[in-house]
Amino acid sequence: MLSDKLDPFINRYNEITELLSSPDIGNDIKRMTDLSKEQGSLLAIYTKATQYKKVLDEIEENKALAFDAELGELAKEELKALEPMVDVLEDEIKKLLIPADPNDKRNIYIELRAGTGGDEAAIFVGDLFNAYVRYAELKGWKIELMSTSPSDAGGYKELIALIKGEGAYSSLKYESGVHRVQRVPATESQGRVHTSAITVAIMPEVDDVEVNINENDLKIDVMRSSGSGGQSVNTTDSAVRITHIPTGIVVTNQDQKSQHKNKERAMKILKARIYDMQMEEVKAKEMSERKEQVGSGDRSARIRTYNYPQNRMSDHRITLTLYRLEEIMQGGLMDDIIEPLIADMQSKLMEASGL
Repeated sequence: MLSDKLDPFINRYNEITELLSSPDIGNDIKRMTDLSKEQGSLLAIYTKATQYKKVLDEIEENKALAFDAELGELAKEELKALEPMVDVLEDEIKKLLIPADPNDKRNIYIELRAGTGGDEAAIFVGDLFNAYVRYAELKGWKIELMSTSPSDAGGYKELIALIKGEGAYSSLKYESGVHRVQRVPATESQGRVHTSAITVAIMPEVDDVEVNINENDLKIDVMRSSGSGGQSVNTTDSAVRITHIPTGIVVTNQDQKSQHKNKERAMKILKARIYDMQMEEVKAKEMSERKEQVGSGDRSARIRTYNYPQNRMSDHRITLTLYRLEEIMQGGLMDDIIEPLIADMQSKLMEASGL
């Protein structure tokens, strides 16, 4: 019963309240700080749990009075108002009981790569990135380009950016996967629809201390930059390529004129990729130990199709179809995709947790 599962949270919150009101707590600042943080983390579930239990108690009281000659009609009116609140509160509480994703409050690296489709795929990398940029602007997030590999036909063969802001990871973490686009390329004289694909990877930004890299495990090459990038392009060995030998991960950065800055950015991206790889390994292990998989988690899976002739966007994980592609690519309707994805994942997590 859900009510019974809430007792430990209520009891612990009340216990912390007593501890914090103890006259001796001021002598131990660290313990006081730790307890205050713990209480803060319990506040949401405590508030909803106490409200839920109060509603259940009031329902029982009004049921007992429902057939009372004097108070029966009033009790029945109260029940009409109280009973719908139970389902709403239960749904809110179940979401709060889902184990928090430790990365949800992190900034992210977003990496877009052109796949099948040649020039058209590279152009779509630029188009989809611009949609994410507009969405980020609406959210008040900041974006910093970390590494780009422009395509001669326009767009990018590869693009990596850092997105900073509250909720960046929790909002965009389900964007990882293959994004397919169907449209008539500008170079297509016969008006035929071409299908191209790009991959998107979302990786949480990590602190330097979170991923320990042995310098002996790195192979660092410096070279002349290629493509657009300022006056120093092709004149100095400013581009940096770092290979992490144990994992085979390779990161190249040439966007900055300074070799030092390119190396610094490449190392940050490398650490994010290693952390992301470690997370995927843990996730795969958890899924193999669990009968019911929650979500695909397969980065190679086709997750979404953007069909320009039909002005249609389809997300294949939740069979969501919206005929407002133009608005989606302007960033304004991104939440209409992201929110159903989050709701679906929460539902699956609740089911897997037996809630």
